[in-house]
Amino acid sequence: MSPTNVSMTVNGKTVSAAVEPRTLLIHYLRENLGLTGSHIGCDTSHCGACTVDVDGRSVKSCTMFAVQAAGANVLTIEGMAGADGKLSALQEGFREMHGLQCGYCTPGMIIRAHRLLQENPNPSESEIRIGISGNLCRCTGYQNIVRAIQYAAAKLAGLEFKEAAE
Repeated sequence: MSPTNVSMTVNGKTVSAAVEPRTLLIHYLRENLGLTGSHIGCDTSHCGACTVDVDGRSVKSCTMFAVQAAGANVLTIEGMAGADGKLSALQEGFREMHGLQCGYCTPGMIIRAHRLLQENPNPSESEIRIGISGNLCRCTGYQNIVRAIQYAAAKLAGLEFKEAAE
């Protein structure tokens, strides 16, 4: 197969590269663009470590070809922080609420949580758990991830995060 030129907008910048038509989006991001924040966990779409945002949808980039994303707007973990390097509310939430341990799932989890908060700015704990259910974490037990997303939702709403009494 001959290479195909693929152009898309990734983290606000237009990028282009010639790729084999069978190149997965995760490999395009990591190998062609050097964006290694998204991880390859399972290659079967079960774990969610490779989750990116494509045109306003959470996508497991290990199951999408780069050519399918031609012309799309793609957001990866590298695009979450501000231009000045200031952490996004979600990144800050994961740090402040200890929402990560090994960190392998964290980029995909943050991207999925970003989309969740775009769709539902004030999700309940149950809605958060359902919203991130396609992303697996083998370390945390999810409680601190849920707290991190609640923290970010409160911050984005201009509220102070108050933890629920246990």
